[in-house]
Amino acid sequence: MKYQSRKKAILLLADGTIFYGKAVGKEGSAFGEVCFNTGMTGYQEIFTDPSYYGQLMVTTNAHIGNYGTNEEEVESDSVKIAGLIVKNFSYEYSRVSADSSLQEFLEANNLLAISDVDTRALVSYIRDNGTMNAVISTEVDDVDALKEKLAAVPDMNGLELASKVSTKEPYFFGDPEAPYKVSALDLGIKKNILRNLAKRGAYIKVFPYNSTFEELSEWKPDGYFLSNGPGDPEPLEEAINTAKEIIKRDLPLFGICLGHQVIALANGISTYKMHNGHRGINHPVKNLLTGKGEITSQNHGFAINREEAEKNEEIEVTHLHLNDDTVAGIRMKNKNCFSVQYHPEASPGPNDSVYLFDQFIENIKKIK
Repeated sequence: MKYQSRKKAILLLADGTIFYGKAVGKEGSAFGEVCFNTGMTGYQEIFTDPSYYGQLMVTTNAHIGNYGTNEEEVESDSVKIAGLIVKNFSYEYSRVSADSSLQEFLEANNLLAISDVDTRALVSYIRDNGTMNAVISTEVDDVDALKEKLAAVPDMNGLELASKVSTKEPYFFGDPEAPYKVSALDLGIKKNILRNLAKRGAYIKVFPYNSTFEELSEWKPDGYFLSNGPGDPEPLEEAINTAKEIIKRDLPLFGICLGHQVIALANGISTYKMHNGHRGINHPVKNLLTGKGEITSQNHGFAINREEAEKNEEIEVTHLHLNDDTVAGIRMKNKNCFSVQYHPEASPGPNDSVYLFDQFIENIKKIK
């Protein structure tokens, strides 16, 4: 078997901590911010989610690869994580609808991965000490050189990454004969967001991350959407200005994740980097408008300032994360604008949050 002759590999954290493992396929080194996802399934969607760009992903599920991959189960056109860290890597898979093994998928996407890492100890360490930059490498005999290279990797705080994953040219998605037109600002948009909008009668034109309000409006859309994406929201000055212009004109606006943070910044609400972020498919959120709980999929390392949001006379906090009381959703009291910090398009079992797409379409109908 392939796993019997694998090379030794290490995970080196920015603070000097080392975890040991074995290389899966490709050799070399991969740098990025190390973070963990608690999802029991959905690894292929995680690996192709643009919001994870530049991150080394630790999967807390002990077995990864056991159900293979399917070319339709992707959120973008390529793998976006910088590297993968797992406990047990399954070279064999057992799912009828799979079309390849995870190893073949990783090799096709030139992704470095290591297994046999004590991921329970690693996740516990990250929870206590926070996310930080790291490197996974098969160059186990030259740790000092790895430390020097790692020290040069920029911190995620203040890092603009939307430009790395956004479309370079506008494109269309959906049925041209659909009743509603939506301009979407691509900060790292997931395919399933586009599918959910199209399913509800929207024809979407997707624009690059730095497009102006005038460029988004030239198409005469009925509504505007700000997508998810990677990195720190504060450097996205063009997107923040675009959001301000949409809000000023009271046009229908919906934001998810990074888009939610951009809308907050457009309203003068600051954002901050979280200790270790929210990444998983079972995060509990309370809808303060209905009193109902929602099981949500989340992936973010930044959040908006709750105290500033609650003091802002234009803003109503609509959703709270029940694990730590961070803001999970807002709406503007006198404008046609709302946003959430989680992913209603990701439905890993529960479909608790898909109503948000219906809400956006209803907001469009009110003015159309």
